Amino acid sequence: MKQHIIPAIRLTVATLLLFAVIYPVVVWGIAQLSPNQGKGEIIELNGKKYYSNIGQSFTDDKYFWSRPSAVGYNAAGSGGSNKGPSNEEYLTQIQARIDTFLVHNPEINKSEIPVDLVTASGSGLDPHFSVQAAKVQVKRIAKTRNIEESKLLELIDREIEKPLFDLFGPEKINVLKLNIALDSLK
Repeated sequence: MKQHIIPAIRLTVATLLLFAVIYPVVVWGIAQLSPNQGKGEIIELNGKKYYSNIGQSFTDDKYFWSRPSAVGYNAAGSGGSNKGPSNEEYLTQIQARIDTFLVHNPEINKSEIPVDLVTASGSGLDPHFSVQAAKVQVKRIAKTRNIEESKLLELIDREIEKPLFDLFGPEKINVLKLNIALDSLK
């Protein structure tokens, strides 16, 4: 028995040092070399600071609405709803989001609503949505702001973030950056 306990204790101490000390220090060190020392991209606008890598709530008709959040856009604790697709409470919540979207976008059919406009991401803090999620909102924003739809579509095209190496993941749009660019349109 003694021949098993000593190696087990050594392994425990070694992994504790590796994963609780060495690994965090290496990750912290690499973050210090990145822009803004690993604190994410900060956008300052009108004296306020916004983190572009954390989802923001936009629900005004003159803006592109962001993806719903299961945590109320609270960056202190990310997380999904953990409710399955057959959960009645979850389905009621999704239906309420669909109904709200249709009230504010009456010219859109229910089948045209992208799933990322009515479901929260796994973290509840996703700052991005799909290109389709932006385009489906163009009519409402054009009407509210009295802007040509073609200008909004051009803006969307400019704000598209391509997949990593044009290979990994879908095209996406950062909602905060899109709405900031929208406010700067004349």
